[in-house]
Amino acid sequence: MNGRSLMTSTLAVAAAALACVIAFTTATAGHASDEAAPIYGITIPAGYRHWELVSVAHEAADFDDLRAMLGNAVAMKAFRSGTLPFPDGAIIARLAWKYVPSAENNKVFGRDQSFIAGAATNVQFMVKDSKKYAASGGWGYAEFINGKPAAEAVHKTCFPCHEPAKDKDYVFTHYAP
Repeated sequence: MNGRSLMTSTLAVAAAALACVIAFTTATAGHASDEAAPIYGITIPAGYRHWELVSVAHEAADFDDLRAMLGNAVAMKAFRSGTLPFPDGAIIARLAWKYVPSAENNKVFGRDQSFIAGAATNVQFMVKDSKKYAASGGWGYAEFINGKPAAEAVHKTCFPCHEPAKDKDYVFTHYAP
């Protein structure tokens, strides 16, 4: 192979590899979906997994899960400044995983004390649009399981569940800088 064909082959391989990386990154960066959740019509925002961390939580009892709350740039600015109500365009994501003991870590510690994120359970979104979602405190809600919208009955419970947090613009999450 001469120098020119070697260079052409190398460039072709590099271009193919780059295309694969871009395709993989696009496909995995937030798992955007065109399927809208019932009632509010919200779809999974592209790239939401790259948003900033707002807080984490462990919900015990019936849920027994670990949760990470993420915010888009508009939500993060509001969290940092303590702005209430949140401005239109704010989106808060809540990712949840089963709360499971880590046998590997507990073996090192010599006792049961370590828990990790297990299988993903769902992802939820709150989208602030004070006009579009005026009937639900200015927020639209969505829940997705394996990338598919949860049933309408589930979405009917969102706003009633958030009503006790009305004085915090219906947001339970506390910013943990």
